[in-house]
Amino acid sequence: MSSIAITDLTVTRDVDNVPRPVVALSATSVTKDWEHARHQHHKAQLLYSVRGILNCEIEDGVWIVPPQCAVWIPGDLPHSARGSGETECYCLFVEPDAAPDLPKTCCTISISPLLRELLLKVAGFPELYPLGGSEERLIAALLDELAAAPVEDLHLPMPRDPRLRRLAEMLLADPTDKTLKGDWATRIGMSERSMSRLLLHEIGMSFGRWRRQLHVILALQRLTKGESVQTVALELGYENASGFVTMFRKAVGKPPARYLSERMTDGEPTAVPGIMLSERGLA
Repeated sequence: MSSIAITDLTVTRDVDNVPRPVVALSATSVTKDWEHARHQHHKAQLLYSVRGILNCEIEDGVWIVPPQCAVWIPGDLPHSARGSGETECYCLFVEPDAAPDLPKTCCTISISPLLRELLLKVAGFPELYPLGGSEERLIAALLDELAAAPVEDLHLPMPRDPRLRRLAEMLLADPTDKTLKGDWATRIGMSERSMSRLLLHEIGMSFGRWRRQLHVILALQRLTKGESVQTVALELGYENASGFVTMFRKAVGKPPARYLSERMTDGEPTAVPGIMLSERGLA
């Protein structure tokens, strides 16, 4: 199997010069955490987490990638990546025109058992696998499965406007703050209408939906550390657990207990890294 140290993933390998439409690698890390600075490559990238939580950031947002999920990064898109704790992941680098219907934007993808097995199989191919044979047919099947894979919305969009970035910083600093939208607008020197319009323009979300998405990601951080749903609900400012569970189910399609149980690693959930606000756009 083409296995490399995770620190070599973007530093020493020039995947764009490999004369194949798809390059697959496996990577592991036993360090406490790792980070790849902002970089880009022409090939698109699928980063699939087997163990550990991955965090991918582009200029406009942050993607959280729990075990058994993957983040898709289109080609030529500057991005950075981080891992929390012991991690094991698979990386698929794909020429943009290798197959129709592949995602055109950054997104988090749920990996089916079939897609997982195809990834593992393809990662075992030699870098210069023969064209026109069984390897190429398996890769075509993998790309078909990838194009059909469901997207999971574990994305927190980040606005560029300095006033909205300040709003984001305040919400991240105190997610339990129940200040009304109009009062938030006053705090950052905007009218409520202008703030709502600019949020929709920059991140495609209303203020309420953006805050719920933030609560989901912060809740996953706490729940994977072993905190109870009741504790997390109260920490995030909900009056009871049922209100929090309702919000979570609407956001990700299933209640917290079921969501986490489907993403356990060797019987233990893994920690979600904190959200990092980039300094870009704050000057």
